[in-house]
Amino acid sequence: MIFVAKQSASSLFERAERDNLRQALPLAARMRPRRLNELVGQQHLVGPGKLLRRLIDADRVGSVIFFGPPGTGKTTLARIIATETQREFAELNAVLHGVKELREVLQASRDRLAATGTGTVLFIDEIHRFNRSQQDALLADVESGVVSLIGATTSNPFFALSGALLSRSQLLELQGLSALEMEQVIAASLSDPERGLGKLGLKIDAGATQRLTSKCNGDARQVLTTLEVAALSSPPGSTITAEIIDQCLLVRAQQYDITGDEHYDCASALIKSMRGSDVDAAIYWLARMIEGGEDIRFLCRRIVILASEDVGNADPQALPMAVACMQACEQIGLPECQFALAQTVAYLACAPKSNASTRAISQARDDVRERAVVPVPSHLRDGHYAGAAELGRGVGYQYAHDAADGVAAQDYLGVDRVYYQPVPRGFELELQHRLETLRKQLGTQ
Repeated sequence: MIFVAKQSASSLFERAERDNLRQALPLAARMRPRRLNELVGQQHLVGPGKLLRRLIDADRVGSVIFFGPPGTGKTTLARIIATETQREFAELNAVLHGVKELREVLQASRDRLAATGTGTVLFIDEIHRFNRSQQDALLADVESGVVSLIGATTSNPFFALSGALLSRSQLLELQGLSALEMEQVIAASLSDPERGLGKLGLKIDAGATQRLTSKCNGDARQVLTTLEVAALSSPPGSTITAEIIDQCLLVRAQQYDITGDEHYDCASALIKSMRGSDVDAAIYWLARMIEGGEDIRFLCRRIVILASEDVGNADPQALPMAVACMQACEQIGLPECQFALAQTVAYLACAPKSNASTRAISQARDDVRERAVVPVPSHLRDGHYAGAAELGRGVGYQYAHDAADGVAAQDYLGVDRVYYQPVPRGFELELQHRLETLRKQLGTQ
């Protein structure tokens, strides 16, 4: 005789309740990878032989700082590390929690380690929000191995974290998922009947997949959030199309922080693109900064600087145009001033380039700082005050306009120096020829 044990009503209810709670979670939370072999992306960190994989395999994950854009798996990876190394997982958010909660977690970690020998992975999201004293409160327990600290931030850790914490941490940059990796996430979510959308029997066409991967900017969370809305609002067994994805996509927030990395990185890319004469790249970075809410006055200042620093006299119209753009932007404002900005950026990118003036002033200032100060030659000194002639001030000065060709051959510096050397491009090619004649006349060449 075979006896079948019957489940009690309470256990069936608890199981149903767990299933309901799981289904109530967003798709992004349900599909969160639980083990390292489920993780999609970040193979530069967790691939065979890579640093983080070696740290996990050796169970030597100490203090680690994950930084990178949203939706790249910082929290997920921290949970996986705790699972793979068989440690407890404790989570704090630096926006919501302070030193009180931090000390409680650290004390509980010490007690657990002493009682059971089990270590703790302490994950702190938005760790850059902790001030220096809060960050320093972590140091003793990190150094002693009480906790394995994993901090997560979207900011540059070199700007946001204390030197003491940085010196004790491995800095690991997470990258946005590639199109192929996002396709894997989509396919897994549609096929998984337990955690994903597999029970709905949905399909997705190539256009919809392409739209998701291009619009979500490497953010797996946004991919899954959009996919879930599209799936739950479509009939079971139907096909998700690009049109459906467009209807479900939220307006994408620009990954741009006008006080952080994106501000400096995009400004650098804009300047370097104009300097490198790539007009299309320069226009893109300009658009990226405008869309991100960048201060128009900051953009104007950078454009004016480049007009002198990198174009210079190779195109003498560059600086007046940049200044006119700055004045126009001040008077007009957005959105119309984008046209003046685009026109000026395009002009400067296409203009011939010269840093001859930049190098000239840099070398001259180096001489002023490093060499003996050159006294003003007596005949160039101010001779307009009473008694100046008795001191020899201005005596012997030759008025340039009295010379037949407007060039008075006299010593204007007192030492032999050559600073300005025009490049053979644009208008500076003509200045180069003029300068050869002038220096011969002045006897400086």
